[in-house]
Amino acid sequence: MEGLEDILIPIVLFGTIALIIWLVVSYRHRSRADKQQTIRLALEKGAELTPELMKSISEPEPPKNKDLRSGLIWLSMGVGLALCGFAVPDPTGNALQGCLAGAAFPFSIGIAYIIMWRYGSLSERA
Repeated sequence: MEGLEDILIPIVLFGTIALIIWLVVSYRHRSRADKQQTIRLALEKGAELTPELMKSISEPEPPKNKDLRSGLIWLSMGVGLALCGFAVPDPTGNALQGCLAGAAFPFSIGIAYIIMWRYGSLSERA
């Protein structure tokens, strides 16, 4: 029975990842198809498509603070990983070093997002 578990765990893991990706892609496809159907119906009924209407139907603009929120999430993940290293009872310190090394990546990504948020908002003001 142990051999079956060794096979099922990766299958379920990758199957779940594939299912999530498929759901996201199919939702986006269905959303675009619905928007196109709305535009077709409006044109068939003789409605005029103004730029304001097209903008409201098109993809919504991302929030202004999206980079800040993403940066804070990544920073929090990095800090959380670093704190896990302190919580592991390992007298050799290897667990701390490993967690700090792993925490460096999300922490750096968070810093990059915050820099993009800061300089992106400056360029919008100019």
